[in-house]
Amino acid sequence: MQPQEFAPPAELRATIKCFWHTSLTLGEQTAGWEVMPDGYAEIIFCFGGVCSVATPGGWQPLSSPFLVGLLGQPALFRAPHQLEILGIRCFPWMVFELLGLPAGQDGVRSLAHPLAQLQAPLTQWLQAGNLPEAVAMLAQYLGQARPRGASGSLLDKAGEAMRAAQGTLPVSQVAAAAHATVRTLERRFKQSAGYTVKDVSGLMRFEQARNHLWQHPAASLAALAHELGYADQAHLSREFKRYSGLTPAAFARKARRG
Repeated sequence: MQPQEFAPPAELRATIKCFWHTSLTLGEQTAGWEVMPDGYAEIIFCFGGVCSVATPGGWQPLSSPFLVGLLGQPALFRAPHQLEILGIRCFPWMVFELLGLPAGQDGVRSLAHPLAQLQAPLTQWLQAGNLPEAVAMLAQYLGQARPRGASGSLLDKAGEAMRAAQGTLPVSQVAAAAHATVRTLERRFKQSAGYTVKDVSGLMRFEQARNHLWQHPAASLAALAHELGYADQAHLSREFKRYSGLTPAAFARKARRG
């Protein structure tokens, strides 16, 4: 089932890209699925089963909600039978401030956070088939939790420039758009996101390449590299394999098979 997306209210648009919902039917056996890196952080509520993430030490159960931060490689999840997911897609330079947590690079983690108090009422709304009310409850909670004075900040301006350019702007131009020095921008960004502007821009650009190849697997890689601001096709291939574990050509073949 394709996720259903909901736009956030105006006061949250600098922090949240969208709310989304999907239902997965995973069969009688516990089944897994892969999540590819992209330029967002996700707050995930699960209903109907326990979701686990693959780690070097084995499968780690995740309490709901959990956080999927910026990923450097695909992450593998699994859950039993039927699973319903309500997600909050956040900009990575705002998500930790929104949650009142220190920034980190730990990828996937359970959240010991007051947000967990919404699990029970959200479950009731979803069981009643009232998805809009569940989304409205999340939006109201996060609107009240959002740090005041965030709108119009340096990070908002930097993030807007990065999103408009789909991750292709050099750091100096992002800083200029934010009316800040490169040093100030990098310091504030690392404090807020846990990553540098270049790190996040690289993921945003990879996401564009991944989406384009999934939709157009016969696309010219040289033309795609030029369009997305890579130095050349070899640069695109190195970055693509870094984040996906596959070359662009191998990913395109996978896309052709659906």
